[in-house]
Amino acid sequence: MESTILIIDDNPDTIRLLSVMLRQQARVLFATNGMAGLEIARAQRPNLILLDVQMKSMDGFAVCERIMADPDLRHCPVIFVTASGGVESEIACLDAGAVDFITKPLSGPVVQARVRTHLRLQAALASLDNLAHKDGLTGLHNRRYFDEQMALEIARHRRQGAALGVALVDVDHFKLYNDHYGHQMGDECLRAVAQALTQCTRRPGELVARYGGEEFVVLLPNSCEEEVLRYGDWICRHVAALALPHAASPVARHVTISAGLCSVAPDIEDGPASLLEAADKALYEAKRSGRNRACIGGPAQAKCLAG
Repeated sequence: MESTILIIDDNPDTIRLLSVMLRQQARVLFATNGMAGLEIARAQRPNLILLDVQMKSMDGFAVCERIMADPDLRHCPVIFVTASGGVESEIACLDAGAVDFITKPLSGPVVQARVRTHLRLQAALASLDNLAHKDGLTGLHNRRYFDEQMALEIARHRRQGAALGVALVDVDHFKLYNDHYGHQMGDECLRAVAQALTQCTRRPGELVARYGGEEFVVLLPNSCEEEVLRYGDWICRHVAALALPHAASPVARHVTISAGLCSVAPDIEDGPASLLEAADKALYEAKRSGRNRACIGGPAQAKCLAG
């Protein structure tokens, strides 16, 4: 995937010069003031930001401070572009949170080398981060990553006043499956269910993770109760359509799932624990009602669709 670099500078000549220097290394975006740069950064999530120190309306230090304080941006590395040389200037740039600095007048080979180095570092860190956040069996994200993303999504939906959906998914009578077919086949079953959930979960921001054992969890941003319940019905039908034999199941002759759902526009009292608790209660209701179905909790408590 092509890397993206964002240049924030109020001098069009500097932007043009940097763009020419870097266009072979990455996709280049630009903004001519700090506020516009922050908006583009939030929307595009660049791999690297080149930030001018001396800008009129908001200087580079103020912009960098906002980047470091923003949960969505603080992991994006910043390289300061400055006309000020000397040790004190360098220390100020690094203390502000930048990973590096480039001094003016700009040298093409120096700019390209520094940018290339940090893009490589970002790629290596992303690879390590990806391994740390993956479930070894299914290839899905793990619970740790899910918990981090859920906290961020709750904060974002709280700011926007939007509804966030959560689905807890459990493979019905999985212990009986393991006892009957063996643990190796049980692992294959979990991988197949994980793949089916991934195929059903493709809208921007949606996230499937393995929550533990035979349980999965899904984040569904900007999803009202009707959309979440429709999603729950869809995944139940999709997994059933795999027709994975389950001779030991009292529910069906094939593998089925139960899903507990909730959709909440989070307020200050709503955190990850309360949303997961609502989904867990709905999952209990789905199991109590016969399994192979989705139930939604919260204001629509006990509303279920059979798979």
